[in-house]
Amino acid sequence: MFSDIGALELVTLVVLAVLIFGPDKLPKVIQDVSRFIRKVREFSDSAKADIRSELGPEFKDFEFEDLNPKNFIRKQLAENEDFKELNELRSTFDLKKEMNEVADAVHGRESQPSSSSSSSAPAVTSGKPDLLKKQDKPDNAERPPYDYDAT
Repeated sequence: MFSDIGALELVTLVVLAVLIFGPDKLPKVIQDVSRFIRKVREFSDSAKADIRSELGPEFKDFEFEDLNPKNFIRKQLAENEDFKELNELRSTFDLKKEMNEVADAVHGRESQPSSSSSSSAPAVTSGKPDLLKKQDKPDNAERPPYDYDAT
C-alpha cells in the first residue's frame, strides 16, 4: 500500500501529524482513520461479492482488476499462442538498424556496422543531420573571411 513512500516522507508525515493534531489527540485520530479504512474495505468487499453473486456461476473467476483495459489486453495476449510467435519475430527484427540503413541509402552514404560507433559520421535523426554535434571538415575546406562589421 505504501510501497512508493520513502522513509523521509514517512517521517515528514508523522511530524506533520504530531504538529497538526498534537500528541494527545494523535492516537484517537489514528484509530478513527484506521476504522474508516476498515469500513471502506468491508463495503468494497461486500459490493464485489454482491456483484459476483448477481452475475452468476459462469463469472465466478471474474476479477475486477480485469476491467482495467491494460490488464485485460495483457491477459488476453498472454493466453494467445500467436502473441508468443509475434514476440519471437519481434526479437529477430531490429527497427533502429533498419531505419539507419534506409537513412544511409537515402543520403547516399555507406551503411556502417551497428557495433562500431564512429564519431566522425554526423548523427542522423529523422533524415536531418544533428547541427549541435561538431562535424569533421575536410582539410581542404576554406575558412570564410573574417567580417569586422558582424562582430
